[in-house]
Amino acid sequence: MRTRGGDLAFELWYLARNMQWTIEVEPIYISLLKNVTLLHCYIYSITQLKTIKSIFMDCVIVFQNPLPNQISASHRFSFANFTVANGVHKKRPSICTCWSVRVSAGDLSDDESSSGSLNISNQNGSVFSALGNDPSPNSAAFGTLLDAEITPETVDFFVSDAEGDPDCPSPGFSSIDQALNSLRDGKFVIVVDDDEKGEVEGNLVMAASCVTPQAVAFLLKHGSGIVSVGMKGEDLERLQLPLMSPENEDDSSAPSFTITVDARLGTSTGVSASDRAKTVLALSSSSSKPDDFRRPGHVFPLKYRNGGVLRRAGHTEASVDLVMLAGLPPISVLSSVVEKHDGSIAPMPSLKKLALEQEIPIVSITDLIRYRRKRENLVERTAISRLPTKWGLFQAYSYRSKLDGTEHIAMVKGDVGNGQDILVRVHSECLTGDIFGSRRCDCGNQLDLAMQLIEQAGRGVVLYLRGHEGRGIGLGHKLQAYNLQDQGHDTVEANLELGFAADAREYGIGAQILRDIGIRTMRLMTNNPAKFIGLKGYGLAVVGRVPVLTPITEENRRYLETKRSKMGHVYKTDIQAPLDAYIKPKNDEKDQERWS
Repeated sequence: MRTRGGDLAFELWYLARNMQWTIEVEPIYISLLKNVTLLHCYIYSITQLKTIKSIFMDCVIVFQNPLPNQISASHRFSFANFTVANGVHKKRPSICTCWSVRVSAGDLSDDESSSGSLNISNQNGSVFSALGNDPSPNSAAFGTLLDAEITPETVDFFVSDAEGDPDCPSPGFSSIDQALNSLRDGKFVIVVDDDEKGEVEGNLVMAASCVTPQAVAFLLKHGSGIVSVGMKGEDLERLQLPLMSPENEDDSSAPSFTITVDARLGTSTGVSASDRAKTVLALSSSSSKPDDFRRPGHVFPLKYRNGGVLRRAGHTEASVDLVMLAGLPPISVLSSVVEKHDGSIAPMPSLKKLALEQEIPIVSITDLIRYRRKRENLVERTAISRLPTKWGLFQAYSYRSKLDGTEHIAMVKGDVGNGQDILVRVHSECLTGDIFGSRRCDCGNQLDLAMQLIEQAGRGVVLYLRGHEGRGIGLGHKLQAYNLQDQGHDTVEANLELGFAADAREYGIGAQILRDIGIRTMRLMTNNPAKFIGLKGYGLAVVGRVPVLTPITEENRRYLETKRSKMGHVYKTDIQAPLDAYIKPKNDEKDQERWS
């Protein structure tokens, strides 16, 4: 059996690493292990064995004067369902070493081996499938997990262009451009906020500078009766309008109301649609002064947080952002849409019905966030430095968010050149896994593997995004989620129980960093389809996926299964070409000549 040398060596190591096989020194002869199929082969022209040695370091047996070009016949015993490799040659300057190892697929009982998916011989494929010459037609591709509980998905890993385009509205919504055109025409827009639990609140929004008595009457008919005006902090200070509750200024979950006002000029009680329209217009005028208003009144100014929806995904911020994007003075008027029969917050069907009947564009705050992230530069590069690591030499690029000051780092290997066909890993910060080696997750192992693969490829980028702890919920909340998981919740249920989305991460800043480095097309190292959605549409093309398969442990087994079953993670490969099309080992030509 002639092999592709280094490729096979790398793939055997990769499979062994990801299968959590236990490895022990074995005598020279080959023995059959319970529930394990053994493949005995000698491999030559190997350049990656430094990596393998770190895994098999206790499994070295020295043979005197082996034939350097000999490859033994392969022996395959198919009475069980796992396939592993036994025996590897390594060239040294003066001697050859054979590593003879015993590999077992864990402690399987008789019951486990004869139940469920484990009773089909070779169900999950073999090392041969990694080489492309597996005689079994049902064998899975290289990288498939051979595990009783983590069942690989069989569907294709696919993200549509529409999902990845920040300008494409979410299903059932209008585009942001449609909303901007409506605002420029002095018309309404409905802005919807989705809290990830299916509960929504929709606000009727208009540019304050375009308000008429008829528009306020429409707000009062379909809204809650409270007419609010979104304003920037500098305008509120100019008009001397302090917050009702100053403590709310630091609470991003709550709107920041100022004291209420009525316009003095041309109004009576201030409660009519005409009076409120005059008050809104006075608030929107740059020439207004503090003495132009009575306090309290019937119009409710709201403080806009600088950064808009990129800092706080609220209706105030969304309304002012939309008005500014429409090229109008940055002051909005808004009111919550309610049900006519009982005054409750209108659900999505009622909002869509109103939008259809009145021909009003309806947009989501989520779409507005994506729209802004595509168009605005949110990060700045702060430094580049040479950084030797345990994996090899990298260039470290640091970036700072213009929104909140969070710093991110990109580890760049080699010359990315024209930015085409670059191996990329976008890694979310995980202090517990990356630094402390937590076994609850696979984050640390994924980071380590990504650095190894990019070092071996000789070119690529590991982008480390901070602020993604616990899929965006923060370190403290992540530890609280761990406690809930110990009580029986899975990782998704725990996040939802704490009031967070299953995955609160956002990858727009990551896309901007990759573009700044020069990346244009990439082979993305991920099991997570959301990263395709997060990176596509920002002038980046994902041309392929490299799976990131790491050891399954008793501690992270349920976590990985939940990511597969509830979050769409894919634990199979869709690499059709040989692995070296993605990972390019540095071959020693002299070594190849000696062993070929």
